[in-house]
Amino acid sequence: MTDTPAPPEQPEHGAAAAPEGAGGATALVDLDRLSQSVRRPDEGARTAARERQGALIKPAGALGRLEELSVWLAGAQGASPPRPLERVRVVVFAGDHGIARAGVSAYPPEVTAQMVAGILAGSAAVSVLARTLGASVRVVDMAVDADTPPEVSAHKVRRGSGRIDVEDALTRGEAEAAFRAGMQVADEEVDAGADLLVPGDMGIGNTTPAAVLTGVLTANDAATVMGRGTGIDDRTWMVKCAAVRDAMRRTRAVLGDPVQVLATGGGADIAAMAGFLVQAAARRTPVLLDGVVSGAAALVGQRVSYRAVDWWQAGHLSTEPAHRKALDRLSLVPLVDQGLRLGEGTGALLALPLLRAAQATLAEMATFEEAGVSGPAAG
Repeated sequence: MTDTPAPPEQPEHGAAAAPEGAGGATALVDLDRLSQSVRRPDEGARTAARERQGALIKPAGALGRLEELSVWLAGAQGASPPRPLERVRVVVFAGDHGIARAGVSAYPPEVTAQMVAGILAGSAAVSVLARTLGASVRVVDMAVDADTPPEVSAHKVRRGSGRIDVEDALTRGEAEAAFRAGMQVADEEVDAGADLLVPGDMGIGNTTPAAVLTGVLTANDAATVMGRGTGIDDRTWMVKCAAVRDAMRRTRAVLGDPVQVLATGGGADIAAMAGFLVQAAARRTPVLLDGVVSGAAALVGQRVSYRAVDWWQAGHLSTEPAHRKALDRLSLVPLVDQGLRLGEGTGALLALPLLRAAQATLAEMATFEEAGVSGPAAG
């Protein structure tokens, strides 16, 4: 395979180069090289953040999870105290899935394109929450089975995907192209100044491949990872469970090859999201994961580079059983649990105020010495 350009070390935020040939179909992804380009967050900044936390005018550990988050953010930014999050970017990867036509969803496949239009118009939930919370939204059409505007479809690899219970979602080449496209999108966003990335999803039927990938990558069976998706009834759940079971059987056969796993049991949107997540880590940019689809993509990303997980936080816990399984495997604890199952990046956005609060408390609270407050008594 041809090397994807990436320097062996990237000590500064935004230092990695964009993958050669991203958006086309000629260059292959060198996963070993990509993995090597992912480094750990800045341990010096993490240590300084911990020391500052211990000096602030509060009992040690009194701010609970906020203290952990501030240390994580300091390490990701390489600065203590960490800087405010000024450009939060939600990237919604959209794609249709052939399995949707097998009756696994409560909604017809054409809703994908309609919802893409809704996000672009600013009327979808992710659009409203992003405006409310000071973030911006980008939509990337990877496999919507309809025409979308050129600025949305620049990375599109196909219209829809294969029905994964009986055929591969993508060809190997399409999976490579989608993965590389996700890497390029991460580069574009980091180069434009994004200081926090949120992966969102839009695609009728996409919880089915998410369950398939989670099942095979966490060694769980279909019934264990299966949820209700868009709100399916018992009969549809049984149809979906059979589809997930059959797709998992096919995908297990290629478990040692992350790209082929995406081609066999995933889809172009999930493949792009996986590339996006790993490249964000390579570019030293923190990520707030969303729900079950981003969880499945993260599991693939973990297979590519185990260090990439250090750059991610779990924004929320979805109602989908597969999401809990994925987070357990990733050793990530969700920041909020509001019973969401929408996707789009909505759950991660709800966690954004917590991350901003963590940054602000570490950066703006006074130390005992600065405030002239007596510290804890010796002994």
